[in-house]
Amino acid sequence: MKQRTIHDIQGGITAAKGIRAAGVYCGIKKTAPDLALVVSDRPATVAGVTTSNLAKAAPVRLCEQQLTGGRFSAIVANSGNANACTGLQGERDAVQMRDRLAGLLHRPAREVFVASTGVIGKRLPIAKVLSGIRKGIGRLSADGGEAAARAIMTTDTCPKEAAVRIELDGTPVVIGGMAKGSGMIAPHLATMLCFVGTDAQVSAPLLRRVLRRTVEESFNAITVDGCMSTNDTVLLFANGMSDTPPLKAGTPRLGAFEEALFQVLSRLARMIVKDGEGATKLIRVEVMGSRTTRDAGIAAKAIANSPLVKTAFFGEDCNWGRIMSAIGASGIRFDPDCVEITVDRIPVVQKGVGLGAAAERRAAVRMRRPEFDLTIHLHGGTGGAVVLTTDLSEAYVRINAGYRS
Repeated sequence: MKQRTIHDIQGGITAAKGIRAAGVYCGIKKTAPDLALVVSDRPATVAGVTTSNLAKAAPVRLCEQQLTGGRFSAIVANSGNANACTGLQGERDAVQMRDRLAGLLHRPAREVFVASTGVIGKRLPIAKVLSGIRKGIGRLSADGGEAAARAIMTTDTCPKEAAVRIELDGTPVVIGGMAKGSGMIAPHLATMLCFVGTDAQVSAPLLRRVLRRTVEESFNAITVDGCMSTNDTVLLFANGMSDTPPLKAGTPRLGAFEEALFQVLSRLARMIVKDGEGATKLIRVEVMGSRTTRDAGIAAKAIANSPLVKTAFFGEDCNWGRIMSAIGASGIRFDPDCVEITVDRIPVVQKGVGLGAAAERRAAVRMRRPEFDLTIHLHGGTGGAVVLTTDLSEAYVRINAGYRS
């Protein structure tokens, strides 16, 4: 995307005008905050992207129904319990959460959204959640963004927030967001939640188009463990409180807004990968020279999700044969005799053949860094794609072996 003047600013979901948030403890978890509220003071337009997992959680299905209306007033999100695979009772619980918040805010229920994240298959302690919603109402503030970001964490080690400011016709517009995610990250969509608010004025259909494009290059270009969640939800709402004119398709103003949104989503996506469960390294996997862009994405994700490749990253072992094997098993068409592989610009494979132990040792030194690039050139076309991934450590196994305990 073309670069414009976009200023990083402090804050997250409440950075834009007219957005308040809160994070409270309601009793789903043992001690940590587990319920977040985000409210727009002015009803907003909304767009969303949800998981393509067929085993969708009850709140995801409810969100999908309400997104057709294109209007947003608030969202309530809990952590510690996914409210997934919980049958009709789970659906009733999600509706109760929505209706309780709508009633307390005196807003239409169709404008109030629900999200959940945590353990699959357990019923919510709904009485505690409903009580927590009332508690959260009393703590809503323009400074409550970080508390809300903490309240949606599960195995995350830190809250994830980002915000930017950009001028449209001389008037500042702000986009701010928060996200959670550390494991079960393998988009289409990632267990991740992301809520983004802006004070720009954008129609719901235009928000949908912009969000889908930016999600494809941000959240759909990351992976931690290759496991897709039942609860992934990204919501973007625009309340127009910057009082700038409405954004219109095909204009430079919309282009500027989309670039700023992409910067927010990309930063949040990178935070999710960097905070991957048990991860010690962040790796940028780039595939170039494929027949099509789609092929490049398939190959990059095959490498990024391969347990053998990821454990080699953890071991700082330049075992390039695993990379070749992952591409070969991905199903794309390419010539193995044309492949080049580099690690932080250090060549280790040319024309499909390794360059020897000395090259591998030099590359292994670069792999000791907390972040490095892996580049694969297939020399078969003009397609290209980038995926961010992590290594796979013993800590990942320990975290997930004891997740429910």
